[in-house]
Amino acid sequence: MSRISLTTLRQMKQKGEKIATLTAYDASFARLIEEAGVEVLLVGDSLGMVVQGQSSTIPVSLDEMVYHTAMVSRGSRRALIIADLPFLSYASPEQALASASRLMKEGGAQMVKLEGGAVMLDTVRQLAALGVPVCAHLGLLPQSVHKLGGYRIQGRESRDAEVMLADARAMEQAGADLLVLECVPRALAAQISETVSMPVIGIGAGPSTDGQVLVLYDMLGITPGKRPKFSHDFLAETGRIDKALAVYVEQVKSGHFPAEEHGFD
Repeated sequence: MSRISLTTLRQMKQKGEKIATLTAYDASFARLIEEAGVEVLLVGDSLGMVVQGQSSTIPVSLDEMVYHTAMVSRGSRRALIIADLPFLSYASPEQALASASRLMKEGGAQMVKLEGGAVMLDTVRQLAALGVPVCAHLGLLPQSVHKLGGYRIQGRESRDAEVMLADARAMEQAGADLLVLECVPRALAAQISETVSMPVIGIGAGPSTDGQVLVLYDMLGITPGKRPKFSHDFLAETGRIDKALAVYVEQVKSGHFPAEEHGFD
């Protein structure tokens, strides 16, 4: 079985086929998620909150990301594996390159993800020039939660929306291959998805992106506390983890998820 590649994802966008993505943090879940038909596994620094019990993603270290990425890699045979560059592990292009090298060489990732807009363009250019596939992340940036003043919808004001659209275009021109939009109004996410040629994966960004991603523990309903508005408890309605994963994939592919109540105006 050949592994999903960036070429595969680009072809899916061109054909209008939705891309199903979930976070994964270990080998066993990586295998189950792949068997359900997910194309992309994101080893997210969200593990800080849902696995480690931290209050944010900020305490997660590069060593921990390498460790969890390696576990996911060992359980994976087909999906494209993306690993988050954790907080302040890419403060300069040189540091980003060293961190990406570890996630790919030691962890087995095929792509790295970084948060931020125009300030990250030089870093994206250097990574791309040296053959490192990059997933950009715009909208709500969990690593900047203290700067943003909390977990808030981004891009509602016209000026903010214009900046985000410009950042998306600039990221693609700099060499980014994929884009995650988090907690962005539906209309803005649709506009960005139509404007850039790289696939766009949404989380709390409405149904018009090229694919969807959720935090695994959120969509299984096992994250402590209140579930995010943009998520859905697929385990509650199926009663089995494997069925919950399969229903998630089916609903992403069919366009039934996300529904109206999972997005923002």
